[in-house]
Amino acid sequence: MTKFLFFIDELSTWVGKAFAWLILVLTLSVSYEVFVRYVLRAPTTWAFDISYITYGAMFLMAGAYTLSRNGHVRADVVYRLWSPRTQATMDLVLYILFFLPAIAALMYSGWNYAQMSVRFREVSIFSPAGVPVFPLKALIPFTAFPSVSARVR
Repeated sequence: MTKFLFFIDELSTWVGKAFAWLILVLTLSVSYEVFVRYVLRAPTTWAFDISYITYGAMFLMAGAYTLSRNGHVRADVVYRLWSPRTQATMDLVLYILFFLPAIAALMYSGWNYAQMSVRFREVSIFSPAGVPVFPLKALIPFTAFPSVSARVR
């Protein structure tokens, strides 16, 4: 079991670091758009779509990495005063009451949402470039799997 949990941690780390490179893609695409829009006076039709798709993918896939590193922000005004055992008990209760149902809803709803998007090969309606958005929507149900695994340990 420990071997499996270490594998999940490694997978979450690898996925988080791989998708972190999207910040470079996002930065370069926005910088390119600013340059061509204001210097060359020739804006692109795809810049907005690329920016929200890359940011969305980065946001979705970085959640499990952050969770596995205990990096999410929480209001721990009272929490930090408790003993480690009480903190662990509270974490367990809150994960059972809120986290696991939310992840289950994300998997269930996200699967139907992504399946329809992939079936229709959905493209962006915000620009005439027709940038495909179905790959981003396909990430939605897969976001939940590493999140659940990241909290198992």
